[in-house]
Amino acid sequence: MLGYLCLAIWLYLVFGHGRFWRSGPELAPSRPRAAPAVDVVVPARDEAATIAAVIASLLAQDYPGEFRVILVDDGSSDGTAQAAGSAPRLTVLTAPPKPPGWSGKLWALSQGVAAGGAPVILCTDADIVHDPRHLASLVARLEEPAVDLVSEMVRLNCTSLAERALVPAFVYFFQMLYPFARVNDPGSRVAAAAGGTVLIRREALERIGGIAAIRGALIDDVTLARAVKRGGAVYLGHSGLAASIRPYPGAGDLWRMIARTAFTQLDYSAVLLLLTVAGLALVWWAPVAVALAGHGGARWAAVGACVLAAGSYLPTLARYRVSPLWALALPGIAAFYMAATIGSAVDHWRGAGATWKRRAYP
Repeated sequence: MLGYLCLAIWLYLVFGHGRFWRSGPELAPSRPRAAPAVDVVVPARDEAATIAAVIASLLAQDYPGEFRVILVDDGSSDGTAQAAGSAPRLTVLTAPPKPPGWSGKLWALSQGVAAGGAPVILCTDADIVHDPRHLASLVARLEEPAVDLVSEMVRLNCTSLAERALVPAFVYFFQMLYPFARVNDPGSRVAAAAGGTVLIRREALERIGGIAAIRGALIDDVTLARAVKRGGAVYLGHSGLAASIRPYPGAGDLWRMIARTAFTQLDYSAVLLLLTVAGLALVWWAPVAVALAGHGGARWAAVGACVLAAGSYLPTLARYRVSPLWALALPGIAAFYMAATIGSAVDHWRGAGATWKRRAYP
């Protein structure tokens, strides 16, 4: 029976779960019909290694309207603000000390948003470089068909062995958790965003109470998208016009990135953690076990589930230009992600909380 159950699960995931595996849509280069003024807000803390390239790419945007870049230095100790340089369209702010109850990134974002007044705001991370066509393409998608928020999963760094093994899976699992087609469907309650690139109408941000309304959120992108979608439409896609240059040279670096918010995603619930482990066992490990040790029709059903699982990963692997053979390792990769999630829970129960950029979040 277990093999048949595994096959039924994968038939639903492939054919009934928002076509998450298609690894789309991707925002195409385009020009907006109108060109509202845009404030580009970049919160940064200890980003001296990447900030010069990021700011240069933003200042080089081929956008027909007015825009300016607001870099908010959030207590950096490595000379981030100085490394950013100076330019007529660049404003560099120093964020005041973070009040209790705020995440560092959101506090810095709020300072940048308050310093501007443009009707459209682009929030982008300090490790992302942008094609000159990117801002125009984002605004074009914001306008037609009209939505309140446009976000993209930018291309993540994928050069080291650890990155090739684990980064495409991060994107794949995100798509599985938040199928982009459902996020983009106004009739669906599923909402998500990818924090590296979020373009939002100022009026929509003010409607939800501003950045202050989500000030304590560690998974701020999804929290923001949920708040916005309650009263408007959102768009989430993949980007061919922006890429992260933050390296993750080893598996430990990716472990820390996952564990930082994994248990937060489960609302710090031991019950949800147990259900997640059970669900992952059914989705990833049971099909392999039955395919190897089962008999008769159940075994072939499990083989079918394995084929569907591996096949569903191929579009994401193709997007990252890595070998399709990594699809065979997906059950093991899922075990790594599950172990990092359990590690996140253990840290929480030990009182360690999440730590990021020299800050601890209880």
